[in-house]
Formats: sequence, structure tokens, C-alpha cells
Amino acid sequence: MNNPVTNKINADELIKMALMEDIPNEDVSTNAVMSREMQGSVQLICKQDGVICGLYVFERTFKILDPRTIVNLHCTDGDRVKKGELLAEVSGDIRVLLSGERTALNFLQRMSGIATYTAEVVKLLEGSKTKLLDTRKTTPNMRIFEKYAVKVGGGGNHRHNLSDGILLKDNHIGAAGGVKQAVEMARSYASFVRKIEVEVENLDMCREAVEAGADVIMLDNMSVEDMKKAVQLIDGRALTECSGNITKENIKNILETGVDYVSSGALTHSAPILDLSLKNLNPTVKK
Repeated sequence: MNNPVTNKINADELIKMALMEDIPNEDVSTNAVMSREMQGSVQLICKQDGVICGLYVFERTFKILDPRTIVNLHCTDGDRVKKGELLAEVSGDIRVLLSGERTALNFLQRMSGIATYTAEVVKLLEGSKTKLLDTRKTTPNMRIFEKYAVKVGGGGNHRHNLSDGILLKDNHIGAAGGVKQAVEMARSYASFVRKIEVEVENLDMCREAVEAGADVIMLDNMSVEDMKKAVQLIDGRALTECSGNITKENIKNILETGVDYVSSGALTHSAPILDLSLKNLNPTVKK
């Protein structure tokens, strides 16, 4: 698997922000019992079956605190891991291991939870033409990590940010005065290489979006029957996407509609963490 971001500088800045949140001045607990540097190691143990994701971020958290820290990984992002499995060993200054533990685990557990949940949803779509996408419903300052986790879990990324693509939602349409007007304005403003996606809530809006020449039509919070009718109405003249409170529990209902894509905010805002733990911290015995 590739690293979570191509721009590692951005990743490092976000990791530093998380560390500063947890260590604004000093780690008083660690400093109280460790007055000087002492070498040691600790084990990363899996406590729940799932898909591991975020190992690069986990490792960088410790290395930002001390570049001398050594992280020996026994797995890679995307691997399916089992309860009780030894995933990694971290060696270095015990003060660094203690101070970085929570932040490193927060990233790794969150990203692994998203990858695990995404993989479960992707499995439910096997055998269909419908592909799974995420949304912008992400944790502030965690988007690059959470969207990477969706990819590791087998899903796809919708637009990463507001600069990444045109999606005309209900309020954009209301501000423009209608679907046709919104699409025309977008065509006039945007480069010809950009696709225009329109969110519709009923069949009348869907018809307008088709006639206006939308490239992608999102069927938002529509019934399964109306989605079927909308796909027939569109008839291949635009890509189709459905969205709106779609979770692991109800996504199978979407399969019979024939949509090209299904986007689910639940992948990032409702995935439970994967239970992981740093255990068995011991000083390194010099021989």
C-alpha cells in the first residue's frame, strides 16, 4: 500500500498538531517517573479482527518525537489482522514510547476502524456494478487519513475538498434559481475538463438535470422504487450516484436500483475503531 498522502509534509504537520494537543507543555506523568533517557521496547497487539491501516502515521508519530525511534512492523496497510496478533514492536527512549502512545494509537485505531468497516461494506456490493464512495463527512483535520483508510478498505474517494469538484446540492440549486440555471452557471464558470454533478431529490429534478446536461446525477434520499425509475429515466446519459443515510445495514437495498456509485458518510463518521493496544513495555537490558 502507498503512504496515506503524497505530501508527507502535510501529514507531519497534522501529526504534530495532534501531539501538541496531547503534550502542550510536558508529559508530567512520564517525567515524574522517568528523569532521564532509558532505552526500552513495547509491542503493538491486535485485540480485534479487522483490516490494519495507518502504520505509516503510527510510526511517524514516534519518529517526530525522536527520529532515533525504531518501529519494526510485522504487517502492512490492508492486511487482515487477527485478535492476539503481534503487529509491531517499537524501540527507543521509554519517555518517547510513553508520550507518543495515545496519539499513535488514536490514528491507527481510527484509520483501521474505517478500513475494516469499508471492507465489510465493499463485500456486500460484490457481484454488482455499484462502486462504493466516501463523502466529505470526515473528522476535522483527519480527512487525508480517513479517506486513505477508505481506499485501503477497498472503497473509492469522492471529491477530497470543495476545490476538487463541482457538486451542486439543494442549496446551490436554490441560490441559482433552479437545476437548469445552476448547471448553466457551472458550465460557464468551470473549465471544460470538470464534470458537473447535480444532487436531485425527486424525479422531476432528475429530469431537469438530464435535460440540462449534468455529467453525474446524485439521487439523494430517494426511495428504492424512485431510484429505479430515475436510473431508467437517465438511461446512461449521465453517471448515477445514490446517497443519504446509507449504512452497512441497508446498502443491499441499493443493489437492485442499478446505480453506478453509492456514497456513504457512515464510512468515516460512524465506523467504530479497531481495538489495538501497546503492551509489554520493558527496559532494554544491556549485556
